[in-house]
Amino acid sequence: MTRASPPTATGTPVRVVPAGNTSGAHTLRREGTPVAQTEPKAADGRRRKRWLRRLAVAVPLVLLVPLLTALTALRVNYTGDPADGTYTRNRDAIWLGHAWVDGRKDDADLAAFARRVRTTGIRDLYVHTGPLEHDGTLPKSLYPEARWLIDAVHRDLPGVRVQAYLGDVLATEGPDGMRLDDAGTRAAVVGSARQVLDAGYDGVHLDLEPLHSGDRDYLSLLDDVREVTRARDARLSVAAHQIDPLPALHTVFGFFTEHPKWWSQEYFGQVARRVDQIAVMSYDTALPLEGTYGGYVAQQTSLALEVTPPTTHLLMGLPFYHESNFDHWGHAETVAAAVRGVRLGLSRTDADRRLFGVAPYIDFAATDTNWKEYRDGWVRQTGPRSGA
Repeated sequence: MTRASPPTATGTPVRVVPAGNTSGAHTLRREGTPVAQTEPKAADGRRRKRWLRRLAVAVPLVLLVPLLTALTALRVNYTGDPADGTYTRNRDAIWLGHAWVDGRKDDADLAAFARRVRTTGIRDLYVHTGPLEHDGTLPKSLYPEARWLIDAVHRDLPGVRVQAYLGDVLATEGPDGMRLDDAGTRAAVVGSARQVLDAGYDGVHLDLEPLHSGDRDYLSLLDDVREVTRARDARLSVAAHQIDPLPALHTVFGFFTEHPKWWSQEYFGQVARRVDQIAVMSYDTALPLEGTYGGYVAQQTSLALEVTPPTTHLLMGLPFYHESNFDHWGHAETVAAAVRGVRLGLSRTDADRRLFGVAPYIDFAATDTNWKEYRDGWVRQTGPRSGA
């Protein structure tokens, strides 16, 4: 980030007195020549201080200017008017908590939920059914009420699919977690997918994090799981990391942190080609302003559209929760900003994309304001639900 008697900041060598032998220095002072000997040292000290002051100014500027430039670009990306018709395609999804399958929810809860979503574009429910064990298995005791939920949704919300949301922590940034490089573990995940489909789910939704860009074992897992879902006429969907906002940014971050955060656009496309639905977790961005966050979502939408084949259903995540920390500033990451960003990205890149929607995260933390901003900004007008 930096040894034997280096030169000073001005390039002038420093005279070194060997340790334990200070007689020379003492002699100079006793001989009455302190001015002649100390003036050069004082000048060097002043030059050193000036150099340090300049460095103290330059380093923040070197870091701050690119940051301000990037933030300005994102804010500009948030300007303009979305194209007409860039509203719901009646192909939205929502992540739901575990309470829906472990017995904490009942018919009254479902009736209230159905009333809320019936006139929206939501047609896929990603219901937390895991977590998976680190070896890839799934205890059946985790979802005793799954059959009740699936039957009730099919009855009360015709055309809405219920997918089993299966997640786990990967051992990519620490010693604990699931290891996808283990073939036995991947096979067990495939078995868990088969298990939830046997229970009646309409699809499998995988959320394995943190997943580093370029992970070939994950791609292999998706190929294997999709064989199972296709054979059952079921959906395979995944939660996806954000895409590099600057080329190879995940690689740069990988030099300084164990959590590179983003995927390359190429890798995102490789994942998108292997699934039926891919939902971008477009929140927790650390952006401090609503305008820059919305511009970032617009950029992410465009980047995802560019590499997602038209046969794959692309969804952009909405922050249906409010908290404030370094990763997520509640005053900035609003549903309104996310929706406007989605519409701008869609307008600029592929305004007529049919298999496209948004995905709120998550039901149990959602506020009335979140729902209102989703309706006002994205739903607008509802019509008959389109087919799959």
